[in-house]
Amino acid sequence: MRPGLLAAALLGIGACAGAVAAGADNPWRTLPGGEFASVLRYEDTGGKVVLPGFALQQRPVTNADYLAFVKQHPRWQRGQAPVVFAESRYLEHWAGPTTLGPDAKPDQPVVMVSWFAAQAYCESIDARLPTWSEWEYAAAADETRADARSDPAWRERILAWYSVPSGRPLPAVGQSAPDVHGVQDLHGLVWEWVEDHSAMLVSADNREQGDPDEMRFCGAGALSMDDRENYAVLMRVAMLSALEGDDTTKNLGFRCARDLPGAKP
Repeated sequence: MRPGLLAAALLGIGACAGAVAAGADNPWRTLPGGEFASVLRYEDTGGKVVLPGFALQQRPVTNADYLAFVKQHPRWQRGQAPVVFAESRYLEHWAGPTTLGPDAKPDQPVVMVSWFAAQAYCESIDARLPTWSEWEYAAAADETRADARSDPAWRERILAWYSVPSGRPLPAVGQSAPDVHGVQDLHGLVWEWVEDHSAMLVSADNREQGDPDEMRFCGAGALSMDDRENYAVLMRVAMLSALEGDDTTKNLGFRCARDLPGAKP
């Protein structure tokens, strides 16, 4: 059984009811898609990705959003989710299974959630996690440009965030300026799960980035970095590709995506 189906099986009955309570105040933004040059060199396309239009939540999922979800779906409460889908640290910073407490403020992004849990949340609102290509496409934008990656200032702003100590309390979501698509917080707040994180077989050692990885995952192709200087993206890809689906970390959250009816690349 595929991981997404496993998450759906654990979700149980009542997903539509959860859609009303969870994420109701997180608007959806439409991204047009089109041909996109990924920093990953895919075997079959040489890095060219053609994306249909899609919708993305404006902000990451918050503790308040996720609290509504686990109240609707007790199987995903701390202590109830099977360890194969959420390791022992799952939501450990919450005061209780359905209590946030001082270390998890309602408007902070939810963290310490596994890939399976994030996918189950998205399925509960008739959505899914974004693919890496969708996330990379969205994250290339700044406030005025759909693709700002050639601007050294864009990279430096992201790298400056990476240097901030991870022990600091997380800010509230929605504090950054919306990008050209109306999306916020893709950088500078938390790392984010993507649907196909386990297919991104990229080494964290930049000396290896010229050598295609010989491993394959279900025919996926994210095998080496096309731009060795883009350490901002390299760090994110290396981190995501190293995770297992049940892993949780204190600086990893998520947002959801949806297909657009009739959208074509």
